[in-house]
Amino acid sequence: MGRALRALVPSSLALVVAACSSVSTVRVQPENVAAGPGLRPIAAIQVNAISAYVLFIPIPGEVSLDRVVNRMLIVAAKTMGADKVANLELEVTPDAGIWALRKLLGWRSARASGVAVQVEAAPADPTADEGPEPAPPVEAPLPPPVMPSR
Repeated sequence: MGRALRALVPSSLALVVAACSSVSTVRVQPENVAAGPGLRPIAAIQVNAISAYVLFIPIPGEVSLDRVVNRMLIVAAKTMGADKVANLELEVTPDAGIWALRKLLGWRSARASGVAVQVEAAPADPTADEGPEPAPPVEAPLPPPVMPSR
């Protein structure tokens, strides 16, 4: 039993500190969420990615804005039927400067969130067949004043 327990502890520890990511979504009612003119909100999405480091060696798992935005957030939005993501917010732990010391024994994380929206067609112009409006009339300049001669 002692050997099994000794083998289980390192593997459990590796699972706990391993990189992980998550995608959280919630459907929203379009009339209760403002996204902008011509945009119909369908869901709020938040994605997170975390990678652990031990002595500057990353546990496998990529943490970057490219991953959380392009490969997780936008893919989730498109899967839900969205055309675009509005109100995009980003956050990532830097990996340079003093933040590099965090790689000694720590982690790096990235987060992105936004509102998945569908682009609505602009309302049809009922006067589109009438052509452009006429230009405003141009007033002729007044002639210069004439001075009476003596």
